[in-house]
Amino acid sequence: MNLEAYFPVLLFILIGAAVGVLPQVLGRVLGPHKPDAQKLSQYECGFEAFGDARMRFDIRYYLVAILFIVFDLEVVFFFPWAAAYREIGLLGFWAGMVFLAILTVGLAYEWKKGAMDWE
Repeated sequence: MNLEAYFPVLLFILIGAAVGVLPQVLGRVLGPHKPDAQKLSQYECGFEAFGDARMRFDIRYYLVAILFIVFDLEVVFFFPWAAAYREIGLLGFWAGMVFLAILTVGLAYEWKKGAMDWE
């Protein structure tokens, strides 16, 4: 079995791991260690926490997240689709229309649930 072809992949993994781990190790070894009560205290927007971190979120938070995904996916996939419009032919056009229809269903759901009504 010829493993020479996998050498660049192994080298890429090793360099990636070194780039991720080496700065942390160097910071831990070379950095100052002077912890005090102020540095070790919890920090949340400049004041003490006033509620439980496991509280329920409002449903509008999730609706806005879904809305972002709908429009983000639309933009990300339609740029290459539009750039290669002449090469993809009629089948590619209708595949894009099916994708757009699925996103439109998500948008209609968002609209029905009231995510477009900003208070």
